[in-house]
This record gives sequence, structure tokens and C-alpha cells, in this order.
Amino acid sequence: MNDIYILSQKPFTGAKNLPVIVFDYYDVDIDLSKYDALIFTSKNGVIALDKTTSKWKDIDIYSIGSGTSKAIRELGGEIFYEAKSSYGDHFAKEIEEKLAKKRVLFLRPKVVTSNLNSILEKAGVLLDELVIYETKCNECQKLSKPPAGSYIIFSSPSTIECFLKCFEWDESYQAVVIGEKTASFMPSNIPYILSKKQTIDACIALSKEKTDKNRKK
Repeated sequence: MNDIYILSQKPFTGAKNLPVIVFDYYDVDIDLSKYDALIFTSKNGVIALDKTTSKWKDIDIYSIGSGTSKAIRELGGEIFYEAKSSYGDHFAKEIEEKLAKKRVLFLRPKVVTSNLNSILEKAGVLLDELVIYETKCNECQKLSKPPAGSYIIFSSPSTIECFLKCFEWDESYQAVVIGEKTASFMPSNIPYILSKKQTIDACIALSKEKTDKNRKK
């Protein structure tokens, strides 16, 4: 069976870890008492804020993605609204009326790829943004190149950037991409399979399905 790689430190059943990205959590000083709601679009935003204060659990939480929601629940938070779509722009449209005229804090990474902030501001949301973590490329010398024929799961634009910074693409690899936003950052010379569901587990299942079909040929 071909090897399946996820490009992060978190282990997933059925795949090997290749942590091409690492996270730098910021030490922030923030007064949450003035906010009616918090928006999390990544589990790393949840982890970063929880390192600073536990008071976030007392505020209405709007969450995008199953990974983000899982982190919120594991750290003792309750979700007021969970996104139906895992795309930032779609999520913003879902919640803009619910949050209109409310004071809201968006806990975000240094670099964002959606227009969530501008969509909400145009809808009359009193939005503040707090950069609470940064995604960085790991040191290439710490990483080993996947063997030929491997399935490489790309879960964010950062994983594309950092993988290709460290390794030359092998034509025998199969790229599996978690969603359309990430796919838009894939170089035109690299073919990929797009997962229908935006979760790592779905990408692993898709990779296994493809390897099983190839083995039966």
C-alpha cells in the first residue's frame, strides 16, 4: 500500500506525519468582557487563546470546521453556532445577520485567505481582529522526503508552500487537497484530487480508496 502523509504534527489514524508547518502562538493581553461573540476559524486560534485566558468560554462562540469545534469542546467551551460550510466566505454569509451590530472578536492567524472580515464589516458587524498565532515552515533539514508513490494530503495553502519549499515534487506522488480554497494555491503543474468533504479524515479515506483501486488493477 502506498504511504499516506499529512503535513502536520497531529497524528491521524491511517497516515504518517510530515510536519512541514509549525505554529507560533502569541502571548496576548486582551479584555474579552466587551465582546458579544468570538469567531474561531482554526483549532490553533482556540489553543492560542486558551493559553492566555479561560474567560473565552463565557462568550458566544462561532466556530468553523469540525477540527475547530472539536478543539473548543475538548478545552471546555460550548459552541453557540457551528458553520454549515468550511469556507470562510460562506461562513461569513451564514452569520452576518446573526452578528449585525454586535461587538465581535475574530481570533485569527497572521495570514488569512478568506474575506470573512470584510464581509462581516460590510454587514454592520462591529468587528475587531486579534492576530493570535502564526503558521511557519518547519526547518527542512529536520524532514525526510516521502518515498515515491506517496499520497500527500494538503490541508492549507501553507502546507503547499512549505512542502514545496523543502522538497521537489515527484511525478509519482499523488496530491490530495482538502478544499477549493487550498486547491487554488496549488501550482498548475501539479495534478490533484479534491476531497468532497473538508476534513483530514475524509482526505485519508479518499487516499486509501485510490490506493486500493490501484492495487486491484
